[in-house]
Amino acid sequence: MAIVELKNINKTYQMDKVQVHAVKDATFSIQAGDFAAISGPSGSGKSTLLNIIGLTDMPTSGEVILNDINVYQDVTLGVKTKIPLKLDTTLTNLRRTQLGFIFQTFNLVPVLNVWENIELPLHLGSSPATDTMTKSQITEWINYLLETTGLTNWKKHKPSELSGGQRQRTAIARALVTKAPIILADEPTANLDSKTGDQILELMLKLNKELNTTFIFSTHDSKIVEMANHVIKIRDGIIQ
Repeated sequence: MAIVELKNINKTYQMDKVQVHAVKDATFSIQAGDFAAISGPSGSGKSTLLNIIGLTDMPTSGEVILNDINVYQDVTLGVKTKIPLKLDTTLTNLRRTQLGFIFQTFNLVPVLNVWENIELPLHLGSSPATDTMTKSQITEWINYLLETTGLTNWKKHKPSELSGGQRQRTAIARALVTKAPIILADEPTANLDSKTGDQILELMLKLNKELNTTFIFSTHDSKIVEMANHVIKIRDGIIQ
């Protein structure tokens, strides 16, 4: 079953008097449980595609379907589209319930410890985890994520006391904690040494298989491309 579908997606940016066509008529789908990579050189449009899937950037035209939800079905899109309040609320709810995010710069909250950073998304509103689990089950779930990511002994440490790999493991656990079905990772190994990067990739592949969570990467890392079971190649905004 397709969990992500993009149909005839175009993205045009207005820069002063020039229009930049970042993505051109992109159509593809990603199946539930895929370990997928959107791959291409810098400036190819891969991050733009990931942002469109992540609902942090709107397409200029086309359809975005997440888990059978046609996100912009009743919205007229365009280069200068302003997000209506109702749509903005819808996008926020979809990001919270359908998506988890892993960033190359980790984006952990420095004043919170590992446990608190992982738990944070559960305090931001309804999610698959908060809707289906009791408080004790959520505690068990966070402990499972800590154990799986090798962070049990570090749960009271703050980000400044962690290595780069431990910070990224915390970010992975945070992305998974809401039980969102789709995890988006933008160059997740870019700020890690090669050995740590390999360990992080193996961890994500393990979680992909154990939890059947869909992982989608934006990357030019050949190792991620080799590990992916579905590769979408993009160059100059065009799917190859």
